[in-house]
Amino acid sequence: MSFDGASNALGHGIGAALVSPEGNHYPFTARLNFFCTNNIAEYEACIMGLRAAIERNIKILEVYGDSALVIYQIRGDWEVRDSKLVKYSNLVVGLIKEFKEITFNYFPREENQLANALAILASMFKANRETEIMPLQMSIYEVPAHCFRIEKELDGRPWFHDILEYVKNQKYPEQANENDKRTIRRMVVGFVLDGGILYKRGKDQVLLRCVDAVEARKILEDVHEGICGTHANGFTMVRKIMRLGYY
Repeated sequence: MSFDGASNALGHGIGAALVSPEGNHYPFTARLNFFCTNNIAEYEACIMGLRAAIERNIKILEVYGDSALVIYQIRGDWEVRDSKLVKYSNLVVGLIKEFKEITFNYFPREENQLANALAILASMFKANRETEIMPLQMSIYEVPAHCFRIEKELDGRPWFHDILEYVKNQKYPEQANENDKRTIRRMVVGFVLDGGILYKRGKDQVLLRCVDAVEARKILEDVHEGICGTHANGFTMVRKIMRLGYY
């Protein structure tokens, strides 16, 4: 379990997250509609997480927090001198008895990102009553949304075949209707034919060479293997491809 408290000009919030051995995350967050110090917010967050673990009948728990004061006071390493924190400390001691095995560990704030984000969300999200928010699903996107995956050309023709035919010979596809023809005429405005090679004019007027699936795959392999420069991440490689003038 990790926990964190947040206090700012908009209010006070607390966050905690239970993480199962399988890596499943169960987040909890609450807004504190009463005045409190940073240390009180940290204790509130810890207690919320402990109660959530008790409700789920968890008996073995590792607790992590980035508040050295709270962690070391709970462990008994530091004396609780602030009178406002004595009752919080005693409450935590009572909750600890519900577990078969429990440890409290301090770790840096940069490693407590989830609980910190939950606490900040609660502190900034104003609500007059209890609000239910559906669980969040976090995805990881490796490429920008505007990039399309290269697919095999089923008819053996490149994606720009119809455009090339019109630019070179002013010919439409055999089954093209009037709407298809208008679309092709509108699209070819942004393309240039030079030496039998078709280029698309970019917004900065740079000509991007149109390539088929085979050529595109070869270009990607060359860039990835370092033939066109040092090995880099996906975003940098895409930028390299654009600088090389491929489309």
